[in-house]
Amino acid sequence: MSKQKTILAVIADENGEVFEHPELLLAGMNGMTIRHPDADELIPLPEGSRLFTIPGTPPIGFDRHSGKQVTVDSLPDSWGGGPAQAVSAFTNPAFTRTLLPAAAYDKKNVELTLWSYTAVGWCVEEERFYVAAVRVDRNQQWEPEHFDDRKLEPLVRKRVAAQPDNRLVKQLSRCALDYHCFAAKNLFFGRWEAPLPCSPACNARCIGCISLQDEPTSCQSSQDRLTFVPTVEELCEVAVPHLKTAENAIVSFGQGCEGDPILQADRIADAVKEMRRQTSRGTINFNSNASIPDAIDKLADAGIDSIRISLNSVQERFYNAYYRPVKYCFDDVIESAHRAKQHGLFTMFNYLVFPGITDREDEIENLLHLVDAIGIDLIQMRNLSIDPQLYWKSMSADGSGIGMKKMLDRVKKEIPRIQYGYFNRTRENFYPQGYETDWPLPAIL
Repeated sequence: MSKQKTILAVIADENGEVFEHPELLLAGMNGMTIRHPDADELIPLPEGSRLFTIPGTPPIGFDRHSGKQVTVDSLPDSWGGGPAQAVSAFTNPAFTRTLLPAAAYDKKNVELTLWSYTAVGWCVEEERFYVAAVRVDRNQQWEPEHFDDRKLEPLVRKRVAAQPDNRLVKQLSRCALDYHCFAAKNLFFGRWEAPLPCSPACNARCIGCISLQDEPTSCQSSQDRLTFVPTVEELCEVAVPHLKTAENAIVSFGQGCEGDPILQADRIADAVKEMRRQTSRGTINFNSNASIPDAIDKLADAGIDSIRISLNSVQERFYNAYYRPVKYCFDDVIESAHRAKQHGLFTMFNYLVFPGITDREDEIENLLHLVDAIGIDLIQMRNLSIDPQLYWKSMSADGSGIGMKKMLDRVKKEIPRIQYGYFNRTRENFYPQGYETDWPLPAIL
């Protein structure tokens, strides 16, 4: 983005109508620190992204003339008056946010829903929205245009009718139609990455869990958790046809509608062995908190190809504050990563990123050390969906980071072989040509 562009703050009225504010420039937040966005932290809002308001939360911008920080509690009388609300973007997958929306979070009286809140403004010269984000993955298969529910519904009905006794098919039909899970939709479209949820239990109590919130004061989970453990037969009835026939076929354990699949490692290992007995085609991936190192040995021996290890931080204090682990510790997660690489698995961090935590100097130093020591192949830079104020307080953090784009540049410069991404990959694309120099990615491919 050219430095000459004028990016105005956007605000919303109480009905959700969005306006650009002619007197305020866009502000963003790194942690709870309000600042101007850098030029390389903003891109045009990707097509298919969405805007939404932050209820009861006044927006903050910078006065165009004085440069002073301004909190907008109400709309001007000429605009109809009434309370003003901050506006956030929810970008398409493949984009990592660089700044949070600048807003007076201390004035809100509700806990925000589990979205990835991202700063957004209006470009005067181009007459379009700009968002605080960078592209981290070239894969375009996950863009909304590929997931037309009008085409999906008859495919779901047909598959459910063909396998009426398979509980996993019924679960995934709900995920596809009710929760709009793109991975579940892929199963019924017969392509790309499909999910294999299998665990109703978890050994972590993540603050931002999307499938289970026990505490009455917590934000509402966005979907219901799986209530059964699929049999080996049920898993194979879903996975094997997909592995055999789907384009760019991947099946993945560890989904948003379950706990953690590592608690079902024995069942999964038996299922993977049977899948590989029936076909050698496709990629079998395991998404997990990786809390039981011995389970990684079993799964690798059974035949999984890749593992994606979820963590919000590579520092134990931040990890524990978010995951609140039960009967495991941070060192177990790191040991699992080491074992995965020792077994030759393509090993990824599912890095739940948050500006002000992920780009801290101490976090970056720890990340560089672990990536190098373990041999991590890819970091999925996934936006952590949570109320920014809730997360910041839960981390007991202070200060700010160097900026998400600067963090990405630095890690890639110091370890050129590390890959960034947002999605799981097929075996054939684990190490694409030119991956050591493929950064930064263009915003629009």
